[in-house]
Amino acid sequence: MTLAAVSSVAASPAFAAYPDRTVRIIVPFAPGGGTDLIARSIGTGMSQALGQSVIVENKPGGGTIIGTDAVAKSPADGYTLLIATFAHAVNPSLQPKLPYATDKAFAPVILVGRSPNILVVKPDSPYKSVKDLIAAAKAAPGKLNFASQGNGTSAHLAGELFKNLAKVDLTHVPYRGAGPAITDLLGGQVDMMFATAAAVTPFLQSGKLRAIGVTTTQRSPAYPNVPTIAESGVSGYAAESWYGLYAPAGTPPDVIGKLNAAVKKAVESDTFRKRAQDEGLIISAGDPAELSNYVRAEETRWTKIVKENNITPE
Repeated sequence: MTLAAVSSVAASPAFAAYPDRTVRIIVPFAPGGGTDLIARSIGTGMSQALGQSVIVENKPGGGTIIGTDAVAKSPADGYTLLIATFAHAVNPSLQPKLPYATDKAFAPVILVGRSPNILVVKPDSPYKSVKDLIAAAKAAPGKLNFASQGNGTSAHLAGELFKNLAKVDLTHVPYRGAGPAITDLLGGQVDMMFATAAAVTPFLQSGKLRAIGVTTTQRSPAYPNVPTIAESGVSGYAAESWYGLYAPAGTPPDVIGKLNAAVKKAVESDTFRKRAQDEGLIISAGDPAELSNYVRAEETRWTKIVKENNITPE
């Protein structure tokens, strides 16, 4: 679409009335995980700001590719949005054939925020620290396993990076979302998870899971007593999760502007700010360029890590 055409569409009466019906946020994971919870929290606030219903639709599978592709192929009218995560920046280097061009198929709306991943185990796990876990993994290569919410997600790559830098052999067990992964972790089917803070905070607060490390370079304000994985002996280790909102490429600038403003109002709510504080989520909520620049930098960083460490989707 030419610039003139975009301007014409942006100024048309149809888009001037935006939104005049329900807006959908596609979550490329199963219900119950951290991304799902963040999307629903944002959706509630956006609905109030936009004056229309904002619903969340889960489309899990393919390491977020199925849901992401659904948005890439949706009309560029602002009524179908994607809540993107770490996998959005990693899949181009991890997945050899994507059904969409990540850098061309989407229009950035807003970077909601960034947060640590947390290495969690069951409360009765014999691993009381990262050093305990490393010792056990070296004593029995390949025996210990870690769950993730899918191939290419932050929980997956955080685990793969841990394997490489700690020089241990762990088995990756991917799920179609954090909810199913945590269910099996609670049930003892898997040993650990490098989970997003949003997904596991309720379980940490209730004592159903125990944190033994955070993935960021510095300790999280939400978990000041949990050491970083780097300070636990894995030098150079660093990873983080993030949440961003995208629309299909070609969505009119004024619609992007309305969506950006609606998310900014949503994250200012007391409910969302309390959730962010509890999870150590650092709220960003700037202009669309902030999301674009951040994801571009993340893609560059993880492409290098994926290649240097021979990390694969399986």
